[in-house]
Amino acid sequence: MEEYTREPCPYRIVEDAGSAFAMGTIGGSLFHSISGVRTAAKGQRLKGMLREVRMRAPLTGVQFAAWGGMFSTIDCCMVAVRKKEDPLNSIVSGTLTGGLLAVRSGPKMMAVSAVLGGVILAMIEGVGIISNRFMSSMYDPTAPPPPELEDPHNLPSKPQIEDVGHNKESAPFGIPSLSL
Repeated sequence: MEEYTREPCPYRIVEDAGSAFAMGTIGGSLFHSISGVRTAAKGQRLKGMLREVRMRAPLTGVQFAAWGGMFSTIDCCMVAVRKKEDPLNSIVSGTLTGGLLAVRSGPKMMAVSAVLGGVILAMIEGVGIISNRFMSSMYDPTAPPPPELEDPHNLPSKPQIEDVGHNKESAPFGIPSLSL
């Protein structure tokens, strides 16, 4: 359902890269501010925090933007080639993005990054599918209404059950007593 409300493919790439840059910059600011405070000298904590955020948060944002832009580009190419939008496009896009961004690290790191990107996207898509099924079954207009619960005070009283198998010669729970 979400796929139909998004921008068409060429514009989606710019939108995804921009939103990834914003998320990376905000998250990088938070992360680097904590590390700046921890590594700064005792009287220079605020200066250290601001210096780390200024120097490193934009770099984190650019790295996120590269990942988001490449992912969206590959996803749009997959849609154009396969002529359908489904979770397989995202999983393949995550795999290829992880591999292509690690190409300068060598074939072993490239393979590890590709597998990691595919696994992460498969988990995200799996959670999305499960939540969509749960939410659609919760709000199904064709489902019969749930039965109304009765007030316990209006329920009939329980019938008295006679203790048929219990006599003085048997132990509790119907176990015969030992007569020695």
